[in-house]
Amino acid sequence: MINQTMLNTLLPASAGIFFFIQSCYHLGLYRNLYLQSKKAKTGTSTPPLSVIIVAKDAVSDLQRNLPSVLEQDYPDYEVIVIYDRADKDECEDVLKLLQDKYPHLYYTFIPDSARYISHKKLGITMGIKASRYEWLVFTEPNCQPASNQWLRKLATNFSDHTDIVLGYSNYEKAKGWFNRKITFDTLLNSMRYLGMAINGHPYMGCGRNLAYRKSLYYDQKGFTKHLNLQRGEDDLFINQVANGKNTQVETNPESIVRITAPHYKKSWKEDKLNYTMTSRYFKGVSRYLMGFETCSRLLFLFSLVCCLTIGILSQNWITIGIAALLWILRFIMQIMVFRKTSIALNERKFYTTQFLFDWMQPLWNFRFKLQQRFRRKDEFMRK
Repeated sequence: MINQTMLNTLLPASAGIFFFIQSCYHLGLYRNLYLQSKKAKTGTSTPPLSVIIVAKDAVSDLQRNLPSVLEQDYPDYEVIVIYDRADKDECEDVLKLLQDKYPHLYYTFIPDSARYISHKKLGITMGIKASRYEWLVFTEPNCQPASNQWLRKLATNFSDHTDIVLGYSNYEKAKGWFNRKITFDTLLNSMRYLGMAINGHPYMGCGRNLAYRKSLYYDQKGFTKHLNLQRGEDDLFINQVANGKNTQVETNPESIVRITAPHYKKSWKEDKLNYTMTSRYFKGVSRYLMGFETCSRLLFLFSLVCCLTIGILSQNWITIGIAALLWILRFIMQIMVFRKTSIALNERKFYTTQFLFDWMQPLWNFRFKLQQRFRRKDEFMRK
């Protein structure tokens, strides 16, 4: 039997071990975005490039965001819009007006006859085949570059040894709890996958702010390895082709892409469910390392609760003091890392809400995993 003396020894020791693991993640991974943002890049490369946007039900988004893409301070680039929807007449009117003003805009439509393939992947393939240049930049219709230097900042990473450039994106600031929630979730996920890429272990990318070579796409025969999935055109493709030598990360504030805050929670939930599905197919250990971080965080918090409970019941103030000290140290470390990263990326700052999200984020991710398990498999298959 384990007596109270042993519990008062084992529980603080366990909490200390999980605190050490959490410190490794925060100081060795999560602060990488902040450190990267402080590095001055001297590259002046401005090769011609093609920006590709695949849009669906996005007339208002294109009207709002496309001009900022078309007005980039960049010497030679084209913008290709591939539209997928029945309301293409309305969209064509909008695109024609924009094309009259911006001659470097080109557009086409996914044919109505397209069947048995993901329209998103088909649209990207059409855009790549229509593009004239080697370097391809991808974003979404609901995204807007933070400045007219977006393409220049991405291009500072283009070199003979670089095939992929990963950029940072997050939601525009808005009032309300939901906006804080999705901004924190996106920031944390970005600190994970961009931080791993900075450490030389890229495992995914996001199509809201992404660049890669056209030759890389053709060398891999496009999306043939995951054509059966509806999504995966960005994260799974980058997981397939990226390595520590051919991938760069751009975090300059002028390279950031802002996502229009969703009007409905359902759209964000669908994105999370799609990511939960595709992440199951990631190769390498990165997926498990990120899962281990979540587990160690929950176990750390659980061990603190146990320490406080046992300490109060046995009136052992040393156990209570150790638990309180570890929690305070981790909270200070977390606040410092997130605050510096938020400032570097022009994000909102999380203080009191960070404590709540720290507990809640693993729980809502677990909920998405459960929902994905109970959804019909064909909902994630190609359409």
